[in-house]
This record gives sequence, structure tokens and C-alpha cells, in this order.
Amino acid sequence: MSHYRLQLTPAQEQALLQHCRHARFVWNLAVEQHACWRPGRRSAPGFAEQCRQLTQARAEFAWLRAGSAAVQQQALKDFHQAMSNLFAGTHRRPTWRKAGRHEGFRIVAVKPGDVRRVSRGVGQVKIPKVGWVRFRWSRPVPNGARTFRVTLDRAGRWHVAFAAIPDPIPAPGTGNVVGVDRGVAVSTALSTGDLLSAPGLRAGERVRLERLLRRLARARPGSRRRARVKAAIARLRARETDRRKDWVEKTSTDLARRFDVIGVEDLNIAGMTRSARGTMEAPGHNVRQKAGLNRGILANGWCALVRRLEDKAPGRVVKIDPRNTSRTCNACGHVAGESRKSQAVFSRVACGFGVNGGRDHRRRAHGRLPRRPPRPSSVPAQRRRRPQAEGDVPQDRHGRGRVRRGTLRHHALTST
Repeated sequence: MSHYRLQLTPAQEQALLQHCRHARFVWNLAVEQHACWRPGRRSAPGFAEQCRQLTQARAEFAWLRAGSAAVQQQALKDFHQAMSNLFAGTHRRPTWRKAGRHEGFRIVAVKPGDVRRVSRGVGQVKIPKVGWVRFRWSRPVPNGARTFRVTLDRAGRWHVAFAAIPDPIPAPGTGNVVGVDRGVAVSTALSTGDLLSAPGLRAGERVRLERLLRRLARARPGSRRRARVKAAIARLRARETDRRKDWVEKTSTDLARRFDVIGVEDLNIAGMTRSARGTMEAPGHNVRQKAGLNRGILANGWCALVRRLEDKAPGRVVKIDPRNTSRTCNACGHVAGESRKSQAVFSRVACGFGVNGGRDHRRRAHGRLPRRPPRPSSVPAQRRRRPQAEGDVPQDRHGRGRVRRGTLRHHALTST
């Protein structure tokens, strides 16, 4: 999805809000119809029956007839797709849409002339019963996009997103393998030694956010002052989210372009960020500390990074069993809990190897490295081997051992 910021006039904004209200109303009616179903009753109405009911409702109510039929019918189509995903077992049951939180609608069957470029940084998109709406031409619109979605976030910003599946990033073909270790203090530690951190709010912005949160706690519910404070908090949160998304996109693109195989831990992030509150009968312990850890995990974009890597480098992301990865020495493969001195310090108790971030993931993912076909030659393989460089550390067949970069042994390993 390619998102673009809309530039609306006050009249256009009111028209888009009306489309959002109609789409949310139709969606909630469909949810209510399916919520009334019980075993033994007739099945809930399908998409065709709901479209006929919508036509009758538009003929009876003028406020619903004033809206766009395409927007309202597409809301029913989206609900039908959501129910199909539920029956397929891939998604949960669709729920109610709330005003101020789920604001948006979708337009399909877009004609090629409905999107045009006006100037260098301005484009226009045609929306039913609204007309031509300007948006920032921050990058080219994907070719062949026949669907777009208009949304309003909590910070009060309108966006249009054109649905198009981009082509995956081709592998460089160098045979390089990288291990990606995700953390809280450091967002991503690569086996190459690079430490990457997701950007967040600056020091001054964090101070302002804390001040706004204290002001929100003192504001009276339902007052205009409380609404203004909530809007200011939402703008700060949106700024933090945009920076994290931008970092995820740039980091995933860089990894997909540089490495053939990317090894990541197969983590259950939903389970790791579950609250430790417990129940009334069995209350949890260290609930506040666990809540801070959950916020740190979510702020580093663990799930978003892996998801975008799988989108940009399909078939080249290797999920690794996370058991004992923090206690395994990547130099010799020995597992010992005493090697992990602290969260940031690793020291092998036997061999003294002191750097481990992401390298054990690389060692485990090295077996998935796509091998190149052998070159035809009349010379036996034993005679074609190049002599080992002086001072090189030998490796066994499992890839264990340290190899100096730039040596003959290193080139032989990376070329297979």
C-alpha cells in the first residue's frame, strides 16, 4: 500500500466525513445482523441480500440516499470478505466500528483517468460525490492500481492509499547470510556487528508528552479542553509511529538488497507482550515492570520488521528456533547459561569468545544458503581445492570456527 497525504478544503473534509459515517453505519448493521444468528435459526443474509436491503433503505431514508452508493456497497463487500476470512480460519470475527477510531472507506474499479498529476508535488484523485481531491505526490502512483482507500487517523490527518503489490527485491547473489537479533535496548543487532535502533521521540518531545498526559488527567471528560489535549497527544504519537515505520521500511530494504539469506528468531510476540495482570483468584506479579517491557518490545517494531522482510525477500527469510540462542556460542556451538553474563554481555566460559549478537542466528541459517551449481571441469574436486591461507582458522563441516575476512578460506565459503 502506497500512502499519500490528502490536502482537503473544509467542504471536502465534511463530505469525506459523511462517507465515513455511512460506511461505518452500513458495516455496523451487517455486524448486528450476523450477531443475531443462533444455532437452529435461518442463516444470516449474504452479500446479495444485504445489497437489496441497502437499496430499500436508501429509497426510504433521504440522509442515506444523499451518500454514495459505491461507498456503502463496498462496506458490505468488505464485511463479506471479513466473514470469509473468519470461516477460512485466517482472521477473527469482524467487530463494531467506532467513530473517531475506525474512519475510512474504500473505492474500487478506479479508472485510469481518476488519478492524475497536476504539478511536480501535487496530484489529484477523483472521489464519488466529492470530486477531485488534491494529495501530495511524494512518489509515483503504482501502475495498475484499481483500488484505493481513504482514511482518517487519530491525529486528524487524511490519507489515500492505492492498493498495489510491489515486486520483490531480487537477491544480490553473493551468498551472504546475516543473522538478525531483536532486542529492547538495541532494536536490531546484526551478525556483521551493526547495531540498529528504531528512532522514537526526542527528549523535548518526551517531556512535552508527559506534560500533556498530566493535563489530560486533570481535564473534565467531554470538555473541549480534553479534546484539544487528546489531539495534541495523538499528533505526538503519530510522529513516533511514522518514524518507526520509516525505519522499518529502510532497514528491511537494506537487508533484502545486501544478503541472500536472513535468519531471524521465530518469536511469539503476541505471547511475549501479553499482560501479567492475571486474574482476581491468581493476580500477577511485577505487572508494572512487565507493562514497561511490553511497551519497549512494541516500540522497536519487532513484528513489523520481519513482516516487511518476508514481503520484500520472499523465500529468503529463515525462521530459527529461539531456544538457547542467547546461551549458545556461535564460535563452537557450546550451550552454557554461564556464558550470558548480562543482557548486553556474552562471554564464553571455555573459549572466551565475547561477541554473540545475531551470529548464532547466522550460523543456524547458513544451512539454508542456496548453493550455486558446480562448474563443469575435468579436474577432480580434490585437485581443484585452493591452498589454505596462512594464519587462517580451519572450519569443520558444520561451519564452526572463525574465518578471517578477505582470506582464501573466506572467499571459498561465501562463494558456495
